[in-house]
Amino acid sequence: MNRWRNRVAVVTGASSGIGAACAKLILAQGIKVVGIARRSQRLEELKRALPNNQQQLFHFKQCDVAQAKQVNAAFDWIEQELGGTDILINNAGILREGNLVDMPISDVLDVVNTNLLGSVYCLQNAFKSMRKRAYPGHLIFINSIAGLPGYNPGMEEPSLNIYTPTKFALSAINEICRQELITLKAKVKTTNISPGWVSTEFVSDESKAQLGDVILQADDIANAVIYALSTPPHAQVQEITLRALGEWF
Repeated sequence: MNRWRNRVAVVTGASSGIGAACAKLILAQGIKVVGIARRSQRLEELKRALPNNQQQLFHFKQCDVAQAKQVNAAFDWIEQELGGTDILINNAGILREGNLVDMPISDVLDVVNTNLLGSVYCLQNAFKSMRKRAYPGHLIFINSIAGLPGYNPGMEEPSLNIYTPTKFALSAINEICRQELITLKAKVKTTNISPGWVSTEFVSDESKAQLGDVILQADDIANAVIYALSTPPHAQVQEITLRALGEWF
């Protein structure tokens, strides 16, 4: 991890859950972190809760990743103030209730624009920075087992509607990026991390009660991120699937 020290990691969806956990563990490695999220107050609270020596390493920008102009502005600020982006943790994501066959199209667009296009906006900005400086960076996608072939939560569980297709697409984006980076002769790594149920705000209290201790913690995914980052320059962790022990899907 020493090669990342004082480098810059951008974490989207950093205001809570997996994003906040990733930010904390990355900061503990001596890496500067720029947290991106819509809820700036939560980002301020996260910074205040950090140890004093890490607060100076943590920066944040209020940004809705579904809005390309906001994403571009945030990454432009990072370029100007911190010198560029070396690591991207593409974590921001949302879910809307309903069945795909009849849910409001506005909800469908919200999910697609955040989970899919938001990831593309961020990866393009991050790669632009890495390529300009010929820096061997790392693009990490926080995905979901909902995007794995054969995912089937069962008839009694509510549909994940368009959320599942966006996660399938994110896996494809990771693979396309890997292939394109090879043809471009860029020494940039890509990693796709697909966790199962995680105890965050994303999961309802009812679901948490049903799952009991068969559920991952946000730090489990953050530790997987650190593992991927800790590999030597010649080794690339392409896929990580994480499930709680005893989890069916």
